[in-house]
Amino acid sequence: MPQSHDNPDAIVLLPLLRGRVRDRKLLRWLSQGRLEELPAPVDLLAETLRLLGLDYPREGLAALRMWGQTGDRPGTWIAAADPVYMEPQLDRLFLHVLRPGDVSKPELRSLFDALQATLGGDGSLGFARLGSYGYIRSAQPMVTSATPAAALDKQNPDGSLPPADAAADTLNLISEIEMTLHAQPVNAERQSRGQPPVNSLWIWGGGYAPEPGRVPVPPLYSDEPLLRGYWESVAGKAGEWPGTVSACLDAAPAGFVASVSSAHDGDASCDNELAALRDALRARRLRRVVLLSADGVRVTLHRFDRFRVWRRSASLLQEPVT
Repeated sequence: MPQSHDNPDAIVLLPLLRGRVRDRKLLRWLSQGRLEELPAPVDLLAETLRLLGLDYPREGLAALRMWGQTGDRPGTWIAAADPVYMEPQLDRLFLHVLRPGDVSKPELRSLFDALQATLGGDGSLGFARLGSYGYIRSAQPMVTSATPAAALDKQNPDGSLPPADAAADTLNLISEIEMTLHAQPVNAERQSRGQPPVNSLWIWGGGYAPEPGRVPVPPLYSDEPLLRGYWESVAGKAGEWPGTVSACLDAAPAGFVASVSSAHDGDASCDNELAALRDALRARRLRRVVLLSADGVRVTLHRFDRFRVWRRSASLLQEPVT
């Protein structure tokens, strides 16, 4: 991604794009670009690094995420251990992601305290909660899944579990975690209110944080801790999502990567951000805009794509049929 004031690019990551654009003029503008379908949900870090021509981290994604949350590089082996609800259906289980609004911080604190007291007594394991995310520290590295829970939401996760012959200790630990969680009063209270229990942790991304380095990357504006952790690891400039694409344009005229906060998501806000990007492209403040959405759409737009007047519609941008 070349970085100069004469040739700036913007990579903008969106929670959703399909069916969210209401302005017909914006739909026409998007349809004039290059539209591609990606397997959903999209690994936004992987796709962003691919666009920047950079290598994806080989391990330590959980440590990177913790780094992004705390600003400090973890010095021990870390795995993500995110709260999930495993729903039994006939002969299979289906994973449901429990997001920040689904489980309160006091509930998570109680559950992780119970796990630490029950399974972390000898010091070889440590269970920690940071915000709505969970982590396991282990004195001995374990084989874990490479797939985040978000990529398995409402799916059978069996194919993403590590192989039993290489990860017997990890699978045994998951069983012990599930037995401990099953016995917690917090889960009984949740079920009495009609809420799903936190009956498992999805363990993934285990490894050590990479050594700090220096890689030229454009400024990042994001609240996503994994993205921020990668930027921290390569000494990139990372700031919080400022609320609008226009603010990113003003702060980084030589180009940027921005992740639109999911708390900011909505049809009107989607249209507003897209209109700001379109106007910046037309005003030659940007050379190229790349949109990446977690629901599987990539749109690449250049300044002169508006002359592709024969492109009038794009089914990929419509609401998916369920």
